[in-house]
Amino acid sequence: MSPEHDHIDETRTLDRRLIGAIGLNALIVVAEVAGGLVSGSLALLSDAVHNLSDVVALIIAFVARRLGRRPPSPRHTYGLGRVEVMAALFNSATILVVGTLIIRSAVTRLMQPTPILSGVMLGVAVIGLAANLFSVLLLKGHSHGDLNMRAAMLHLLQDTLSSVAVVVAALLSALKYGPYLDPIVSILVVALVLLSGWRLLRDATRVLLEGTPAGLDLEALRHDIQALVPGCDLHHLHVWELRPDERILTAHLRVADGPLSGTDGVLRQIRGRLQTKWGISHSTLEIETVGCGNNDLLGSPGLSAVDVEQ
Repeated sequence: MSPEHDHIDETRTLDRRLIGAIGLNALIVVAEVAGGLVSGSLALLSDAVHNLSDVVALIIAFVARRLGRRPPSPRHTYGLGRVEVMAALFNSATILVVGTLIIRSAVTRLMQPTPILSGVMLGVAVIGLAANLFSVLLLKGHSHGDLNMRAAMLHLLQDTLSSVAVVVAALLSALKYGPYLDPIVSILVVALVLLSGWRLLRDATRVLLEGTPAGLDLEALRHDIQALVPGCDLHHLHVWELRPDERILTAHLRVADGPLSGTDGVLRQIRGRLQTKWGISHSTLEIETVGCGNNDLLGSPGLSAVDVEQ
């Protein structure tokens, strides 16, 4: 079986799992709203709102994946791969907003603890926790190098941890300080996920702003290519990401004067190195023999790489 066929099968499997996770989370919303109204549990109602945001996030992730697989066209010459990054940006923003609202509700609950029907709360919370864990297992291992799926997984992880907090609060609600445990645990759990949401927001923003890929040193790349092809000079160097698994490079390459056909081997050699060592799948190199008059790394008149970093 070819790698391409394997990739298609994996894509279809993940699509089916996303649909399954959407269905599970929709059922959780219905169960938690009903359970929250019957038991009087603010934690369950908050978790229901959180799960509703998960449903929306998963639907966005699913649609973004479908759009992202469309081939390039005269109107969208790189395809629609950026849709997945935009979805990750939106989902990470909702993680921050929903997490902040949950913390706000938890603080209010600390100040004004209210009695609840712990039996109903516990039963619904356990069902919600089981469904959330199953959703996480469905998508486990599919979020590496994919900001869109990483955002969806963060939503599910946040809700799973939130469900754990609700279960713990229900179990301990009969104790003297039981009513205070629910909001305290919720605040601690959400604080951890907010940190992950912020990192995801930062990564998605970097991609959309066409920042240099994280961990890629332009000076090191330049020296590597110039060592590979002695006598060449790489400048006007720009590297960015269409999405986290697809890096793009453009640069000027000054070589010794000679027949144009002689540069074919050099270009193949450089592109091979860029692909294997630097993970750059698409590179455009402008050949020069005299030079463009600006050999700065970034091609910015009057600016060096150090100036730009400062």
